[in-house]
Amino acid sequence: MTKHSHQDDAADPGVPGTAARMWDEKYSSRPRMWSGQPNPQLIAEAAHLPPGEALDLGCGEGADAIWLAARGWAVTALDVSAVALERAAEHARERGQDANIEWVQRDLATWVPDRLFDLVTAQFLHSTQMPWQQALQLAAAAVRTGGTLLIVGHHPDGLPPWGEHHDHAPEKFFTAEDLARELRIEEPQWRAEVLDSRHRSVVGPEGEAVSLTDAVLRATRLAAQ
Repeated sequence: MTKHSHQDDAADPGVPGTAARMWDEKYSSRPRMWSGQPNPQLIAEAAHLPPGEALDLGCGEGADAIWLAARGWAVTALDVSAVALERAAEHARERGQDANIEWVQRDLATWVPDRLFDLVTAQFLHSTQMPWQQALQLAAAAVRTGGTLLIVGHHPDGLPPWGEHHDHAPEKFFTAEDLARELRIEEPQWRAEVLDSRHRSVVGPEGEAVSLTDAVLRATRLAAQ
């Protein structure tokens, strides 16, 4: 499976929280949670961008951050799980990209970006503890003028049939239009480059073929708010 991120309510470093413990337990229950491959919409939307400084929110086991670093990006990668970050750092070392990535454990309920980035990517950042609008507004706030915001999530009409996704209320998921409206992706502050719903085929945890739908938003910041 493609990595589906979950950074939502990590503990502050040294003070483990409920979500951090939960995700550490999930990661510890198996040797690998995700496929190790970068998310396909990241590849589709970021391959043409000139490298700069990138922020990967909900980096999981690091496939997206490693893909970006291999293309010349200096990456700051955040996640809720210390276990996931340890694995991500190991994977980066194996691929010779560890010098280009900073791994950071943070709580999006309290974290505020202290600098701006040329690219902010949030792939499947579906929180169980906080409204998606809150987490993704942080993503938008971290994009510098001229930079790119890339958000990809599960479309409510094309959810994975496995796991906890169907235990979440529908408001945990969004369309690209929902994203644009709630994050106020509009001129003069933003130019929406992509608002799309994309179908893709994946292999489920039991080897079954499944069709999913991704909500995709890519926007360029035109001016500071």
